[in-house]
Amino acid sequence: MDTSDQGTMPSLKEFLLTFFMPEKCYDHFFIYFNFLHVPCLKIIMKQTMGIMILMGIVIAPLPQIWKILWSGSSNGLCLTSVFLELLAISTRAAFCYSRNFPIGAWGESLFALIQIAVLALLIQHYRGKTIKGIYFLALYCGFMFLLASPLTPVSVVWTLHEWNVLLVIAGRFFQAGSNFKCGHTGQLSALSVFLAFLGSLGRIFSSLQDTGLSLSSQMHALACCGSGLMLLQVLMYWNKCMTNREKEGQVQKDKAE
Repeated sequence: MDTSDQGTMPSLKEFLLTFFMPEKCYDHFFIYFNFLHVPCLKIIMKQTMGIMILMGIVIAPLPQIWKILWSGSSNGLCLTSVFLELLAISTRAAFCYSRNFPIGAWGESLFALIQIAVLALLIQHYRGKTIKGIYFLALYCGFMFLLASPLTPVSVVWTLHEWNVLLVIAGRFFQAGSNFKCGHTGQLSALSVFLAFLGSLGRIFSSLQDTGLSLSSQMHALACCGSGLMLLQVLMYWNKCMTNREKEGQVQKDKAE
């Protein structure tokens, strides 16, 4: 066997064992070629859904932040949608903190919370409202301190956490409505929308596996529909957005001259 192949196989095995399956499942699939082993298929499905959810929470805001910084514009982004997404992720972080969960159990929410707060500030900055954006961040920090402190009853934090998917649903449909009203998606990142859509799919499958066809599963399905609608709009308005970017680029070039 070629030396490179010998190096590739252990690396592939290590990758699969780290992220997708235990060693017994690796043996079933790649040694005994038992690809229909149901318990292992369930494990792989659950791990895959977990990765999709993580991508939807942690990675999705990054392309949007990068696109705003690269273009120097927040045109087309709905600030109300971003606020609702921020509130939704904040309630989870506050709940986990108030219940003294280890940081490993909710660190991704904290990371996403910071990203979305930065995104909200950037949107206002590129609309010429930097001071308002700073005031908003200050108020938001005060809100988070109050929400995570003993002053707020645990029952209130729990209720907000339990129903935060409604905020996600509202946020995505606000953005979809804004896209429809403007007739374009502006600087909305296609990659961010796609990652959010994958995360929503992961939550549907995870919820179905944990609770069956419950109200929670149906709400996650509705949130996924909102992400799917936004993704469809990105594809529908793609050419129009390209034309708008070319016009903006020409205007900036003319100003520079």
